[in-house]
Amino acid sequence: MKKDIILAGVGGQGILTIATILGHAALNRGWQLKQAEVHGMSQRGGDVQSHLRLSDKDIHSDLITMGDADMILSVEPMEALRYLPYLAADGWIITNSKPFVNIPNYPNPEDVYTEISKTTNHLLFDADQIAKDIKATRSMNIVVLGAAIKHLGFSEQEIADSISAIFSRKGEAIVEANLKALKAGIALS
Repeated sequence: MKKDIILAGVGGQGILTIATILGHAALNRGWQLKQAEVHGMSQRGGDVQSHLRLSDKDIHSDLITMGDADMILSVEPMEALRYLPYLAADGWIITNSKPFVNIPNYPNPEDVYTEISKTTNHLLFDADQIAKDIKATRSMNIVVLGAAIKHLGFSEQEIADSISAIFSRKGEAIVEANLKALKAGIALS
C-alpha cells in the first residue's frame, strides 16, 4: 500500500505538523516515508506545501509526479487549487473552506469553492469554525487531518497515538485539544 499526499496551506497553519503526525504514524507501522517541503520564504503568511509519500515498500523519489497524488490535504482553499494538476483522477481534495487572504488579488472565495466542487472526490468544510466551536482554535489543521483519515488508511488510534507522542511535551491540555479536534474532523467524513 502507498499514499502520495500533497499538503498545502499558508505558513503558520500547521501543514508541517500534519506531515509530522502522518510520518510518525507511518513509521510506527514500519512503513517508509519520503517528504519534500517548500516553505513560503519560511515566514508566516507565505504558501507552504509538502510532498509526503508513505508506503510499505521502497520509495525512490521524494516528489510526487503530476496526476499521481492520492490526496491534496489543504488548510486553505486556494492553496488546494494550486496543486490540482498533481491530483490523480480518483484522488481526494480535503480542504478547509476558510480563506487566508494574504494577497491583494485573492480570488472570490465562491469561485474557489466552485472549482474545488468540480473535483469528483472532495470534502470542503469550515475547519476554523469547527475548531472554534470545540474551543481548540489552534487545532484547525488537526480537524482537517481528522476529516482525511478514512481516505488515508490510518485508524483513529494510530493518529491519536502520534498526536499524543508529538504534543506530549506541550502538556496534557494541548494533547487533549488536538485529540478533540481529531474527533471533530473524523465526524465529517
